[in-house]
Amino acid sequence: MNPEAEQSADPGSASPGPAGPGPAEDTTRLERAVRAAEQALIEFEIAVETFRVEVENFSRLHHQRLGPMYARLDELDALIAEAVAARTGDAEDQRRAREMRGLVQPMPGVDELFGGWMDGEGLSPEATAMLTEKPVQPPKRVRPSDEARRAYRELVRKAHPDLAPDEADRVRREAFIVRVNAAYGEGNEALLRELAEEWAAGPVPAQRRPSLGEELYARLEWLAERKELLSMVAAELESSAIGAMIKMAPDDPDGLLVEIADGLVVQIAEREAHLASLVG
Repeated sequence: MNPEAEQSADPGSASPGPAGPGPAEDTTRLERAVRAAEQALIEFEIAVETFRVEVENFSRLHHQRLGPMYARLDELDALIAEAVAARTGDAEDQRRAREMRGLVQPMPGVDELFGGWMDGEGLSPEATAMLTEKPVQPPKRVRPSDEARRAYRELVRKAHPDLAPDEADRVRREAFIVRVNAAYGEGNEALLRELAEEWAAGPVPAQRRPSLGEELYARLEWLAERKELLSMVAAELESSAIGAMIKMAPDDPDGLLVEIADGLVVQIAEREAHLASLVG
């Protein structure tokens, strides 16, 4: 309360001094704080999800495009070590040759043990495609197009589960956002546009009723916990090898793949020339 309002007044005087903010105004302020925290969390989730998609796509494209080049380099290193060992007959050279050949022919991994159905990250894309009856469609590029990004952000801002006025609407929104994330991960602009039309034609979310102060405080605590969890996810993504590579070229991660590939081509040519000089 305003200190002036607490001063005693003569019973015969007019009226007490102006009162400070009451419970209703406090609740209104708290409600505005919750709304602001919700919007901030949504924006943060969008940023984390878009980066997660880039990391996942970069990792897959890195393996698909550059994996054969790395395998060729390993094979050339083994051939060079074997050629050197054959020339020198040195025990240390022979040991190194065996070591390099072992890198080319590693022990069976998880994918081999499970017949290609599972790898170190779970079900393989091929296995998932078989179970869902959907063909494997590798991403065309690391970062979805600008149009896909704009459509994705707009959809998430409108349909985010945290904006649900009740549990039934939250369930509906969560199911919808799963589809939105999948479309964005594929960079499917057409599907994102269809989803935007579907959401626009759906039921209008009911206006959230004013919450009690205790419920608003609990909501703020939950939002803070969610932000902390997302911060951990973001930190893990950024500290990963792929995340670090993307940060090297934040404006053009696809171009970074091309640059790495060009460097590998040069290394392969150098090793092939070296091998030819040894066995020629």
